[in-house]
Amino acid sequence: MSGDDDPQEQTIADDLVVTKYKMGAEIANQALKAVVEAAKAGETVVSLCAKGDAFIMAETGKVFRKEKDLKKGIAFPTSVSVNNCVCHFSPLKSDPEIVLKGGDLVKIDLGVHVDGFISNLAHSFVVGVTKDAPLTGRKADVIKAAHLCAEAALRLVKPGNQNSQVTEAWNKIAKSFKCSAIEGMLSHQLKQHVIDGEKTIIQNPTDQQRKDHEKAEFEVHEVYAVDVLISTGEGKAKDAGQRTTIYKRDPDKQYGLKMKTSRSFFSEVERRFDAMPFTLRAFEDEGKARLGVVECAKHELLQPFNVLHEKEGEFVAQFKFTVLLMANGPLRITAELYDQELYKSEHEVEDADLKALLQSSASRKTQKKKKKKILSSFVRLDGERCCTDIFRSPEMFDQVQVWFLAEPFKDIQRLVPKLCA
Repeated sequence: MSGDDDPQEQTIADDLVVTKYKMGAEIANQALKAVVEAAKAGETVVSLCAKGDAFIMAETGKVFRKEKDLKKGIAFPTSVSVNNCVCHFSPLKSDPEIVLKGGDLVKIDLGVHVDGFISNLAHSFVVGVTKDAPLTGRKADVIKAAHLCAEAALRLVKPGNQNSQVTEAWNKIAKSFKCSAIEGMLSHQLKQHVIDGEKTIIQNPTDQQRKDHEKAEFEVHEVYAVDVLISTGEGKAKDAGQRTTIYKRDPDKQYGLKMKTSRSFFSEVERRFDAMPFTLRAFEDEGKARLGVVECAKHELLQPFNVLHEKEGEFVAQFKFTVLLMANGPLRITAELYDQELYKSEHEVEDADLKALLQSSASRKTQKKKKKKILSSFVRLDGERCCTDIFRSPEMFDQVQVWFLAEPFKDIQRLVPKLCA
């Protein structure tokens, strides 16, 4: 097959692709909020993970109902990692219960996709903290450091900048709070059906990792899941031998599985999840899933997302967001739930350049273009015909697109004169 016959990659240069990203992001935002609100003392981690996943499946099931071949759902299973647990903790129903306590530092990580366009996000908070009694000490330090790293990245991940600029900023901010970025963790470029794209941002690399890591420049119409993980300790995350429950199929690997249970399990993985990460908890028979995954992982048909830990007694905070590199600037599409009134640190960013960066606006440039009334592309949503691109100028598109996702097509004529006035 010639290169001309290959399907063209869909990017955010297409307004409909942007809409799908934003639809997934809105569901992810709502799912995160629901899990955070439920994360009270006495709640089990597995129930929170199940709640997040159920919410995502229910809400994605409501969109593009007429498009039977369009896949949507979980892009990353809900994970709830507590205190020194760094990431990827999404236990099975059959695992020993872990119950949240007041004062626990909780990290919630999840992702949603619509037609393979992925929106990932993560948030950290401490159970039971209120504005009347804000948190101080090391937990507050690490949460604030991680938040500021995310804010710096939002301003640095833009066309023309280098991934190494983000790495250096993160290291400096973490040190200001006497913390460390988790060594070697990666933030990935996102593409349709691809959660781990080629371009990456590395955290706190070792000398060898710094040498091996490929430098890259951010470009217009790219999408990134920016993932910040900061520790009060040395930043050396290790696999402590806890059961891995999250996996992802490797489309490039093939192997003839010997066990019937493995073949049945892998067939279900291909049918339900394609190349998206999934949890063994999503299978009706967890026992068969735990058995079937062994041979698949052994022969690298599946890639594991291992549960990682910092040293006991340390605390890790995480913030993750999805950003679209639009022509008029970076557009963060996932929510920010951080409340600065809840966390008070005695430390602050010391570097003058970073201070100036963090104080700068993260808003996109306003494009002054003539508004053009063009009805150009439509999408089926819940059986209604809804316009997704009524104006060519991006700023007008942003104003109307969310309305069109909710309002029936017959009301467009009522809204158009109001926006054009």
